[in-house]
Amino acid sequence: MPKTDIRPRRDIVALLCDADFKRRRDTNTWTHRDGRPFSKGEQALVFRATRVELEEVSEQLARYREYRRTMDEAPEALQRFLAPFMEQLTEKNLGNAVQLMSEDDRTEFDRLLRLTLDPVRPFTPYTF
Repeated sequence: MPKTDIRPRRDIVALLCDADFKRRRDTNTWTHRDGRPFSKGEQALVFRATRVELEEVSEQLARYREYRRTMDEAPEALQRFLAPFMEQLTEKNLGNAVQLMSEDDRTEFDRLLRLTLDPVRPFTPYTF
């Protein structure tokens, strides 16, 4: 029997990604990350989650953790990247360092600089 391609349902994945899994005593439901209780319909929907959907949530969260790690390490990575260029200079400034860079170096410099300047985005499913 051929194996079927079972895809996660995006609505369930999104709900699970937005859950903090703390059951509210007053509503007997989980809550959204912003503190709103799940509606009865939302609660029923997430209880029908399949293994594929739970695995997708896990993968989504792993990608976000990797994104956060990259963002957190960006300032130090930029310093390590610039160090060899700065060592070559008598007048140590960014403009002079950029002049020493190859096109590939400038591409990496731009990427690292962007990471240090961009605000950290909050977790949103299917974004990372």
